[in-house]
Amino acid sequence: MSAKNWGLLLLLSLLWGSSFFFYKILVATLPPVTVVLGRVGIAAIALNLWLLLGGARLPPGRWGRFLLLGFLNNVLPFVLIAWGETRITSGMASILNATTPIFMVLVAHFGTSDEKLTWGKMVGIGCGIVGTVVLVGPAAFSGVSAVWGEIAVIVASASYGFGGVYSRRFKDLPPLVAATGQITGGAILLAPLSLALDHPWTLPMPGWEIWAALLAIALVNTALAYFVYFKMLASAGVTYISLCTFLIPIIALFLGAIFLHEAVTRQAIAGMAIIALGLAAIDGRLVRLLSSRHQSR
Repeated sequence: MSAKNWGLLLLLSLLWGSSFFFYKILVATLPPVTVVLGRVGIAAIALNLWLLLGGARLPPGRWGRFLLLGFLNNVLPFVLIAWGETRITSGMASILNATTPIFMVLVAHFGTSDEKLTWGKMVGIGCGIVGTVVLVGPAAFSGVSAVWGEIAVIVASASYGFGGVYSRRFKDLPPLVAATGQITGGAILLAPLSLALDHPWTLPMPGWEIWAALLAIALVNTALAYFVYFKMLASAGVTYISLCTFLIPIIALFLGAIFLHEAVTRQAIAGMAIIALGLAAIDGRLVRLLSSRHQSR
């Protein structure tokens, strides 16, 4: 990937990585489906206003596709992760979410003609998963955990895999238009679901910290993140975008060290090294380097 795409990947990892933290705050007070409706609904309003101010509009002939994309990338995975975090820790959820590249690479292999499975990708994915487990360690698995919560996050990762590949059908649209269409489609599907399941009008009014978390996860982790996602999709494959699931634990480590004064252990350094090896394998640089050295002998 180019330096620009690596920069966008890091930004996307930062944006999506903190969403697990906000989910944990929100689901302690609000039902999962209503949390996701707030996230997607506020993001949809912001993106549509942004689109209108730019003088653009959503293409009318693609609403069926926008609804399907919103379901695969927002409705199903967001609800499953939010529900899962009522039963497992946010750390556990972020680890299980690292299975996304496995599903995305497999779906891309069978569903596309130009993103086939290679040995480099398989090695990279394996290194990424091992590195993530080593990085976080057994501490992430402490506390209350439920099998159904874990399964929910894994199914959410599979949904991201299908949604990522389906997103390729929108590469001809400007990133803002594609992001707005997807988020709006998700909000349309979520509204009746929240009304039927959670009866949000009966819930007590949340405090300011809940509103702040909801605005952050909607505007930053959703609206801005999916604008970056579609901008990156135009120049990089879905396999590369899915690498952000491996970078999230690394970002959490550095944030913890800087703001919470947490120690950087040898285990963490080893995990980061394995993840870096996996990224190099998927990117192709490692294979090219080894090949060039072999030829020079």
